[in-house]
Amino acid sequence: MRRSKLVVLLLSVSAIAGGCARGALGPSASSRIDPVPRSIDRLSVVERRSILQRAQVWRPIDTAAVNLLAGPRASDGFAFDLQVACDYHYPDKPLTGVTPKFECALQPGAKDIVKVKYGEDNGEVFAEVAATRLFWALGFVVDRMYPVSVLCRNCPADPFKEGKEEWHLGKSVNNTTRLFKLATIERAVEGEDVEVRGYEGWAWPELDLVDEESGGSPRAHVDALKLLAVFVQHVDNKPEQQAIVCTDRRERRDREGNATCASPVLAVKDLGATFAGARLIAYQKMKLDSWRDVPIWRDPATCQGDLSRSVTGNLEHPVITEAGRRFLATRLSMLSDRQLHDLFTAARVERRGDTTKDANGPSRPVTVQDWVDAFKAKRSQIVNHQCPGVSG
Repeated sequence: MRRSKLVVLLLSVSAIAGGCARGALGPSASSRIDPVPRSIDRLSVVERRSILQRAQVWRPIDTAAVNLLAGPRASDGFAFDLQVACDYHYPDKPLTGVTPKFECALQPGAKDIVKVKYGEDNGEVFAEVAATRLFWALGFVVDRMYPVSVLCRNCPADPFKEGKEEWHLGKSVNNTTRLFKLATIERAVEGEDVEVRGYEGWAWPELDLVDEESGGSPRAHVDALKLLAVFVQHVDNKPEQQAIVCTDRRERRDREGNATCASPVLAVKDLGATFAGARLIAYQKMKLDSWRDVPIWRDPATCQGDLSRSVTGNLEHPVITEAGRRFLATRLSMLSDRQLHDLFTAARVERRGDTTKDANGPSRPVTVQDWVDAFKAKRSQIVNHQCPGVSG
């Protein structure tokens, strides 16, 4: 066996084993239960499940009126392509993942620390802006991602490595001011994460536990979310890429004193591996031809979406109800050509370095209009289709 194939195999086995250990389909019933009173991030499996059943995945929004270039209005937001100055912040614990990122303080005294993703070769800098803005515009719950450039003061030459592999070795002595021309700043969904000790997020199969009769989202909203994941090819969908967020403005307790939640939402927290073709490992991100070539329907007759499972993911070829298809089709149809142009301008796709070919023509740089045309073609596969049955 060649060394490269062996490495891939070992990585795959390791990822699968890690997913099983974390409970890829939800926390284990044998998870440790903390004594009473329990905080919102230390609930029992039963308590967490009760909250999940009552969760919403969609919130009303005037889709036709949103400004996809400016993004969500907020006092802590950032204008498109704004240069933001901040001070490098050494993290309290090692950064995770493989995507270049670092923490940066916008104010002295670490009062406002943000996560910055950066790099001209980092596909997430482009894809996550496009995906989160689309989810937000349609009414689904996501973090806010702002496309900016970042002037990092007292910054190491490799800020990600400094906050990850060498985190335990101490601070670098070669820090200076560095400019990252292509970067994003993340603003997380407001609220507290609902968790069980040892288990972070929620798994996509758990969406089937959401119960409208218990106060949760209707099946149409749940299936629309699954279909939207297919639409953007959200391949890196492991549980920790999502969160059950309690949006209550005041703390609530049950009769035993345990934390509870009246207004839970299911948020998708990391949409960086999107807008390309799904792969087992080594995900592509924001690649036009790869994304355009994947059909929406793997089996049109049964409305099975075409989304291959990644080695760490747990959403694979979901079957969508007619109610879910119709709901998403209606929301997608509200987006104008102008809004779609703004969406891909905000994602700065023309700075991705991606290329495509016209029929019998040479390779050329990808344009915003190329992405708009591809989006509309894929949208039509949802709008101009019908699934078995009339409700979900």
